[in-house]
Amino acid sequence: MFDTVTMRGIIFFIGGVLLTASHIIAGPLQQKFEKATFYSVMKSGDLTAIDNEMAVLNDAPAAEREGYIGALLMKKADLQRKAKDKLKFFKEGRIKLETALMADNTNTEFHFLRLAIEEHAPRIVKYRADIEKDKALVIKNFKNQPPAVQHAILDYCSNSKVLHKEDF
Repeated sequence: MFDTVTMRGIIFFIGGVLLTASHIIAGPLQQKFEKATFYSVMKSGDLTAIDNEMAVLNDAPAAEREGYIGALLMKKADLQRKAKDKLKFFKEGRIKLETALMADNTNTEFHFLRLAIEEHAPRIVKYRADIEKDKALVIKNFKNQPPAVQHAILDYCSNSKVLHKEDF
């Protein structure tokens, strides 16, 4: 009835239609970066969620990407078992976050991220020099931050010895 070439063509056509339909029904595979999700991942301490969030950030604007990825890498360092891996991820993250801060020293959100990391970083990494400066900047600019960032800052206050809800 049908020759082999025609049958193959029909099979490929139907397969293509099914594949296209599955993408339309499932929606876009790429997630959009959302600050609320980012802070949820930072709080969770789930390695898989951190890796997924870093993948989402690869499509974020370059001006934002480095600071957020840096913070995630330093959080990831905290979750590693081997000291060598902890140090590797922390150094890589520190470079990215500090580079982002040098590029935009007025970014209150990155100062908040650095403050949160500095406060909980082990003393051996000597990453505590800017706690007071970051605290002052976060308090001063709190009201100008997006709601997701304000919520993250207030949520962080419950675990902080430096920032307190009364400061806002």
